[in-house]
Amino acid sequence: MNYLAHAYLSFHHPDILVGNMISDFIKGKKQYTYPIPIQYGIRLHRAIDTFTDQHPATREAKAYLQPAVGAYAGALIDVVYDHFLALDETELTEVALKTFAAEVYRQLQKQEEILPEKFARMLPYMIDQNWLYHYRFTDGVEKSFGGVARRALYLTGIEEAYQKFLLHYSKLRDCYQGFFPDVKKFAHMQLAEFLNT
Repeated sequence: MNYLAHAYLSFHHPDILVGNMISDFIKGKKQYTYPIPIQYGIRLHRAIDTFTDQHPATREAKAYLQPAVGAYAGALIDVVYDHFLALDETELTEVALKTFAAEVYRQLQKQEEILPEKFARMLPYMIDQNWLYHYRFTDGVEKSFGGVARRALYLTGIEEAYQKFLLHYSKLRDCYQGFFPDVKKFAHMQLAEFLNT
């Protein structure tokens, strides 16, 4: 899952949200320097990633992009899932998505002093370009694919992957629909377990 889904699956817990959003920027034992609720968010992010990678719908979705980008298909499917979540009116109307995105940015800015340096540098771009909202649009997906390509070593075929996303759009949407209710239930249970320990 990418930024929108991780934010959404924090279920409006501000500290969980921060941990969930910064998890990929935290290496090794560094996570233990954060307050416990943020540590829970970091752990929730990683549990969600593992669940996502192992889900049959994700394996099917990755197969549509693997011919273009190989092992990087998983990172691109994370973006694809965010796209379909942003369009999923059963989860977020367009107005609700705008409101939710603004709240996420506000919560992250409130804790800016503890954000990892790389994430803190990225945050103004996320806000200015309103990444969470723009996942709704196919050109937002294209830009996000480009962002993955810029951060990855040895990644080629990103334009072909975007064309395959468009070609297999309805099948990828079906994969999202088969996956998201499961990950939402999993994340909710996982968070409840953390908060009750």
